[in-house]
Amino acid sequence: MAVILITGASSGIGRATAEVFLQAGWQVGLLARRADELQTVAAGRENAQILPADVTDLAAVEGAVADLTGRFGRLDVLFNNAGIFVPQGMIDEIDPADWADSLAVNLGGMFNAARAAFARMRRQDPQGGRIINNGSISAHAPRPGSVCYTTTKHGVTGLTKSLSLDGRPFDIAAGQIDIGNARTPLLDSVAEGAKALGQEAPPIMEVEDVARAVLHMASLPPGAHIQTMTIMATNMAYIGRG
Repeated sequence: MAVILITGASSGIGRATAEVFLQAGWQVGLLARRADELQTVAAGRENAQILPADVTDLAAVEGAVADLTGRFGRLDVLFNNAGIFVPQGMIDEIDPADWADSLAVNLGGMFNAARAAFARMRRQDPQGGRIINNGSISAHAPRPGSVCYTTTKHGVTGLTKSLSLDGRPFDIAAGQIDIGNARTPLLDSVAEGAKALGQEAPPIMEVEDVARAVLHMASLPPGAHIQTMTIMATNMAYIGRG
């Protein structure tokens, strides 16, 4: 059975995606900082392996990939998902520490996981694999006050395109899923905040729909590839948003 590594697997989109892949019978490596939460996701299933690590620590990520492939033999897919939101505001209101954290996780962490996965996929037998980066609607159109998040997600798109091109000689396909308004604790809190202010809550889709989209991207045969996919709540303000 195919093997996937999911970063940010302890909550939100990563956790929902892990559940879908585990139920589909994949061998799933669960990577995040919180070992206790990963244990809950794994729930004792034989096809799950918890890999506590911080994506900003390259050595830790490389160790996690080594542990996963040591157990399951290879790595077929990376869902490069881990990311953070920092407090929003105008650029002159942003704490430089928040900017640095955004770069470290949303770009540095993505780079580290992709680097470790690419190295394994390039050298395993049979060669190849698939890297799916979690972009965002913000990789195309920003929300006001989102300079940190938006800048990093545009960077993810550059990473995806470079990996897609550089991976071709090694049968490594790289694509990106851009997600808008999936139901996670974070988005639920945004909706509750809007209601408290007397505003209309934003349209939200179920996070399981995102997870199934990732499964579809990951399950394609080697000769087929989704370079970019946008999945969002049907009526969210994306087309024409400013």
